[in-house]
Amino acid sequence: MNAAGNRFCVLIPCLNEEQAIEGVVRDALSLGMPVIVVDDGSDDRTPAIVSAMGVTLLRHETRRGKGEALRTGFREVLRQGFDGVITMDGDGQHLASDIPAMLNASQQHPGAIVIGARLLEREQQPPGRRRANAVADWGISWACGRPIADTQSGQRFYPRAALDLVELPAEDFVFEAAVLITACRERGISVVSVPIASRYQGEFRISHFSPVRDVTRITTYTIGRLIHYGHIVDSYRRSRAMPTIIGNEASAGTTH
Repeated sequence: MNAAGNRFCVLIPCLNEEQAIEGVVRDALSLGMPVIVVDDGSDDRTPAIVSAMGVTLLRHETRRGKGEALRTGFREVLRQGFDGVITMDGDGQHLASDIPAMLNASQQHPGAIVIGARLLEREQQPPGRRRANAVADWGISWACGRPIADTQSGQRFYPRAALDLVELPAEDFVFEAAVLITACRERGISVVSVPIASRYQGEFRISHFSPVRDVTRITTYTIGRLIHYGHIVDSYRRSRAMPTIIGNEASAGTTH
């Protein structure tokens, strides 16, 4: 599923996802796109399941965190010469069926990062996680100097210009925030969002994201970036506009 001659692939970082990973990879393959899976040191059957599915499988011998899993995947995406990549988590929270809408948004906004924003069925999201995400959205949007819907979603389209930020010095869940902030502030890359459902029910495992620990790390990093870039008040004012949301009939007051 490539557009205007561009070559795209799907990247799935995972850790101990033996219950969900087969379905996630199978659905991604059904789109006709190459799939790269980065296993971050799983000690269950995840790598064995993936290795039998005809995709590119990269493995970390020990756990290095999501940031390093994404970094390993980005390097492989660049090595294979793709023009962009869709990331999605391996726990079944994201649906491959949302990818066509995200690629369509990338065509409407060439060169933009596209986020699959969990704006639909938000009642499924645990209250603590929802509050943590709201705090992260507020802070990261401020650091980016523009409003962004669902800065914590792992389902994203990254264009080539964003992939070039692969060596940013940030780890774990901070890496995704670092890419957003640096892309906006140093590369002039825009960010748009496509509404997707919040999916926290069923057989999915407990998230590796810790609302206290990881929000603290993200907040510390974000404050450091705000100080680094300066113009703090102006950045805050610009971050309070409405985010660009593509195809969002469920919410009013957003741009299309």
